Amino acid sequence: MPALFPALIGPSDRPALRCGPHTLTYEDLARAAGALAARIGGAGRVAVWATPTAHTAVAVVGALLAGVPAVPLNPRTGERELAHILDDSKPTAVLTGAEDVLPAGLAGLPRIVVDLTASGPPVAEAADAESPALIVYTSGTTGPPKGVLLSRRAIAASLDALAEAWSWTADDVLVHALPLFHVHGLILGILGPLRRGGEVRHLGAFSVEGVTRELGGAGGGTMLFGVPTMYHRLADALAEDTGLVRALAGARLLVSGSAALPVHDHERIAAATGRTVVERYGMTETLMNTGVRPGSEPRPGTVGPPLAGVDLRLVDEDGSVLKELDGETVGEVQVRGPNLFSGYLNRPDATAAAFDGDWFRTGDMAVLEADGAVRIVGRKATDLIKSGGYKIGAGEIENALLDHPGVREAAVTGEPDPDLGERIVAWVVPEDKEKPPTAEELADHVASLLAPHKRPRVVRHLDALPRNDMGKVLKKALKAGS
Repeated sequence: MPALFPALIGPSDRPALRCGPHTLTYEDLARAAGALAARIGGAGRVAVWATPTAHTAVAVVGALLAGVPAVPLNPRTGERELAHILDDSKPTAVLTGAEDVLPAGLAGLPRIVVDLTASGPPVAEAADAESPALIVYTSGTTGPPKGVLLSRRAIAASLDALAEAWSWTADDVLVHALPLFHVHGLILGILGPLRRGGEVRHLGAFSVEGVTRELGGAGGGTMLFGVPTMYHRLADALAEDTGLVRALAGARLLVSGSAALPVHDHERIAAATGRTVVERYGMTETLMNTGVRPGSEPRPGTVGPPLAGVDLRLVDEDGSVLKELDGETVGEVQVRGPNLFSGYLNRPDATAAAFDGDWFRTGDMAVLEADGAVRIVGRKATDLIKSGGYKIGAGEIENALLDHPGVREAAVTGEPDPDLGERIVAWVVPEDKEKPPTAEELADHVASLLAPHKRPRVVRHLDALPRNDMGKVLKKALKAGS
């Protein structure tokens, strides 16, 4: 297949990557990644200690040039999970920065330090489109994490579909602060700009000041990738920070992903900057499935129509395909296309169970709008609530709760009810802890926006919602603590 990184062939002095103190041109990146590729060529698999640094970016690009599958490791992974991932993937070495402090679990693995100043000969990329490029481990919410085999074909197809949807070119400068051990930060946020021949500026750690600095001013960024937690903090800061307002207003594209961005934050950002945040929908096994097109009518709560090459359908519990485009009928999302993963490492049983023919069962529940736009309402395992004969998605209730001025954060789950089957439980972080909104007030608020059967029957107040590294609410932790 064609090269994943055409800009590394006959590279130039155009900026490629800036992260912390390190700035690399395409010539610098080609030399450093080429030198690393020459060192690791022929290795079975390599792990990458995926810190938010230029070393991680060079490590992954070098592995891709060498045709060696890379296994990104979350530096915050606990010892038991790390041991499982290493035993399952069996890497022959771990790629790190010189100053990285590694846990004891990696002591027996040869360490290869990434040198950003190294100079190596040009390396021709592996040509096999189906060869594994990355093995990204799932979050393990339903058991030990599974290794998702992502081919060069899947990565190229997904990035090219996004480029078409968002008019993403070599002239774009992407700013983000996402972790580099997940699809969003690593594949979209690092490999995406490099495939286009553009520039990526990684903040190292998210801050309002960092976003303002890198997006603002002459030569500032044109695109910002983030998760809802980041956009919520940006929205909070807009009223007092005119520099941030100018920076966001000057960006060509603001993208949120990994979880739904609350309508309230959409509205605050649009009102202050004149820019709408677009959302997209994907997961580790499928990369990107849908995306809102820039310039389209703002529709908070939707993740847009399918991307080019992606087929999408909704399936009922009995396996029948739903035809309704009414924005109300809930079904499980199934997808197929060149963006799909090749299977789970060492898990043919799990791979077979994940597919309905050639359609991948995402486990996400959604409705389809009249124009084919997708609105995710939650996960099948945790967010589909069956109450009083209705199938209800937790996501739409969460958005309704966040429309209440007394609610700062909200999550919705179901719990057994002898009459309804399940009752809707709202977990709320109030704006004013001394005067939280009452259960009756919130129930009436939701019923007025949605429907009476979607109102919460129980409201529980919290100081904060438990979240993972990507800002997703850990609903099993909520239920366990109830």
